[in-house]
Amino acid sequence: MESKQTIYYGEMQMNDWYFFVAATAKGLCYVSSQPLRTNGFHQWMNKHLPNANVEKNEMYMKPYMNQLMEYVRGERKVYDLSLDLIGTTFQKAVWNALVEIPFGETTSYSAIAKKISKPQAVRAISSAIGKNPILIVVPCHRVLRKNGELSGFREGISMKRKLLELEKGM
Repeated sequence: MESKQTIYYGEMQMNDWYFFVAATAKGLCYVSSQPLRTNGFHQWMNKHLPNANVEKNEMYMKPYMNQLMEYVRGERKVYDLSLDLIGTTFQKAVWNALVEIPFGETTSYSAIAKKISKPQAVRAISSAIGKNPILIVVPCHRVLRKNGELSGFREGISMKRKLLELEKGM
């Protein structure tokens, strides 16, 4: 009999920063700045890992939480974490391109489309970025409209602005 996959999660707060983080045995799979009851994790999990067990385990999540806290304290610009990107092949290509955006820099949706050799797929790129489950670590907040304006972000434009300002100040 095959055993069920387990998704571990933890929650943390530091000053006005709050994070919900989840990981599989392969690596970090979900990050939100919203509490479990409102962050969409269960909906995401039911779609992508419907048979998984969910277990709160702060010790398992501690390395992930520590690196996020180092980031918000201005002590970390690059993550050294295993990731478990759960999505389509196309989404994973987009998310891998996001990981390559240097800390403190921004790019456009069309630049990401060109980077993955899909220059006509800007709307599909935007959709894939919007479905990124690993906020901050897979830095979708660094993607702006071609004219430099802020656009959609799962956690809201104010959170996107806050992350960009944090990086600008470091």
